[in-house]
Amino acid sequence: IPHGGGGPGDPDLITVRGRRLLAEADVVIADRLGPRDLLDELPPHVEVIDAAKIPYGRFMAQEAINQALIEHAKAGKAVVRLKGGDPFVFGRGMEEAQALAAEGIPCTIVPGISSTISVPGAAGIPVTHRGVAHEFTVVSGHVAPEDPRSLVDWAAIARLRGTLVLLMAVDKIGAIAAALIAHGKDPATPVALVQEGTTAAQRRVDATLADVGERAVTEDVRPPAVIVIGEVVTVGPDSVPQAVQDAAE
Repeated sequence: IPHGGGGPGDPDLITVRGRRLLAEADVVIADRLGPRDLLDELPPHVEVIDAAKIPYGRFMAQEAINQALIEHAKAGKAVVRLKGGDPFVFGRGMEEAQALAAEGIPCTIVPGISSTISVPGAAGIPVTHRGVAHEFTVVSGHVAPEDPRSLVDWAAIARLRGTLVLLMAVDKIGAIAAALIAHGKDPATPVALVQEGTTAAQRRVDATLADVGERAVTEDVRPPAVIVIGEVVTVGPDSVPQAVQDAAE
């Protein structure tokens, strides 16, 4: 089973290896966030299964996906698991690989271009920039900061000086921004929300930590979106490099 990341959405941004293995598939189990246009290119005999629509009854959805992978592989089919972004960045890719390994089914991991870097880049935002940010941190926003299930140390995150990239955080961004401010982050810190990045529907909404929760609602930002927090948001192709500014002064 090739188990691969399809990239951030643009069908051109799947890797060459991923595209080659996809062309050899008998069965493709695809995520909603995978590059769906690639599925239209598959030969008619290929069975495409939408992971979001697998009937799972008493099973949890992830267990049902695991079971579908196992059943089709044991039937002798060439199975491809097509996931959005990279399978190991908040994609449960290792859970699926472990389930296959437990059944003695070989699995090839095909890395994918992660939306954490590529989507900001497509919107003109470098996650690092000389003199601005020497680090970037990627955090899942699917659990609110005050939720007891959260594994994120938001106080530590707020103290970081670099770029913060949030995935799956659209509906929690107000609470996340409030937590960052409460732990000392400047409310004026720039924020960009990039919806459906790298696709024809890409749109960018700019805000600050102080108003991003409100802006996300008034601008009707919807998932999938990547949220970038930090001074790099204001660094674009038209901005004057800091070194040039210093020289002028």
